[in-house]
Amino acid sequence: VQLVESGGGLVQPGGSLRLSCAASGFTFGSYVMGWYRQAPGKQRELVAVISSGGSANYADSVKGRFTISRDNAKNTVYLQMNSLKPEDTAVYYCKANSRLIAYWGRGTQVTVSS
Repeated sequence: VQLVESGGGLVQPGGSLRLSCAASGFTFGSYVMGWYRQAPGKQRELVAVISSGGSANYADSVKGRFTISRDNAKNTVYLQMNSLKPEDTAVYYCKANSRLIAYWGRGTQVTVSS
């Protein structure tokens, strides 16, 4: 099983980034996929999740700015991040969930700074 995040980097406040998470080794379409983040000195927190059918939920802090989507044909989940703020700075992790097991990626760094 592999979850490989990409698309992180340094961006100015107000800018945008698109994160991708490429999955392999499990039945992607059957899993709930999520993005989480962890800032230095803080606990990991949920950013957004999307069901196998495409229903999405977001943390209040990112509603209206971030959009999660998935392409089951490509085994990939995305996180479009707009209007980025310095407080969005964190390592962003991809997670795959079923009723029985969860898988995590290794994360990608997002830094929002001028």
